[in-house]
Amino acid sequence: MNKEQKNEVIELLKGKFSQYNNFYITDTESLTVAQVSKLRRACFNKNVEMKVAKNTLIKKALESLDAERYTGVYDSLNNVTALLFSENPKEPALIISSFRKESNGEKPVLKAAFINGDVYTGDNTLVSLTKIKTKNELIGEVIGLLQSPAKRVIAALLHNAEKKSEAVAEG
Repeated sequence: MNKEQKNEVIELLKGKFSQYNNFYITDTESLTVAQVSKLRRACFNKNVEMKVAKNTLIKKALESLDAERYTGVYDSLNNVTALLFSENPKEPALIISSFRKESNGEKPVLKAAFINGDVYTGDNTLVSLTKIKTKNELIGEVIGLLQSPAKRVIAALLHNAEKKSEAVAEG
């Protein structure tokens, strides 16, 4: 790969890192070509972009954007690296988990995840990342909590109205 090609890859990666607030760094080293293709399809079906790149180029792209912001990610850039970019912070974790279940394996390994400015390192964080609530899920919970008191008031008013109509009917 010549210098011009490397610069093209760096620019492409910079664009992806700028576009997405969430990305996962995985190790796909021992996966077969067929398994990698299957993983790519799973990502594509869930609107997750998968990119494989050299660790040095990934690091250069991150450093050129904001060296300090991505500091926690640099130690994870080793072996074969596949990047998973997503708008939804937990979708890549769900893809990795289901892929592992289907293949009865432990690959791909999660090396790190960068989610809305926070860095999660190590494969042991995968389970907790599958439980992250998306923005829409959080909004739904807040709306549900806000509606709950109103529903109770309406139920109480209806209950009182029923009692009054029963009393009128009896009297």
